[in-house]
Amino acid sequence: MGIRRNRAFTLVEVMVALAIIALSLTAVGAKMARMIDTSNSMQERTYASWIAQNKITEMRLANVLPEVTTTSGDIDYANRTWRWRAVVAETGIENLFRVDVEITSTDSNTVIRKVTGFIGEPVIPGQSNRSWNRGSENAGVTQ
Repeated sequence: MGIRRNRAFTLVEVMVALAIIALSLTAVGAKMARMIDTSNSMQERTYASWIAQNKITEMRLANVLPEVTTTSGDIDYANRTWRWRAVVAETGIENLFRVDVEITSTDSNTVIRKVTGFIGEPVIPGQSNRSWNRGSENAGVTQ
C-alpha cells in the first residue's frame, strides 16, 4: 500500500488568503467612504447654490433698487439651517448692481457656495419685453 497524501490547505496558505481578502475589503470600504463623502459634498453644494440663487431672485422680485450694503441671515432648507450673506455693490453702470451671495453652514464659517447676480432698474410689471416688441408690429410689412 502506498502512502496516502492529505490534500488540504496548510495553515500558511489559509492565512495568506485571509490577508489578501482583508486588504481587498479594506480598500473597497475606503473607496465606498470616499464616494459617500463626495455625494454628500455635491448635495451640500447644490443646496447652497439653490439658496443663493433664491436670495438673488427675491431681491429682483422686490422690484426696487437695492442699497449698497451687506445683509445676512439664516434659512432652514432641506432639514438644515444655512447662513447666507449678500453683498450689494455698484458696477459702474447706472442703476445696475452686483450681488454676491455666500452660503455657509451654521456649523462652520467655510463658504460652501458663492453665487453672483446682477439687479437692474425696476420696471413696470409686464412691460419688460416692450423694447423687444417695438419692431414686431412692422414685421412682414414691406416698404
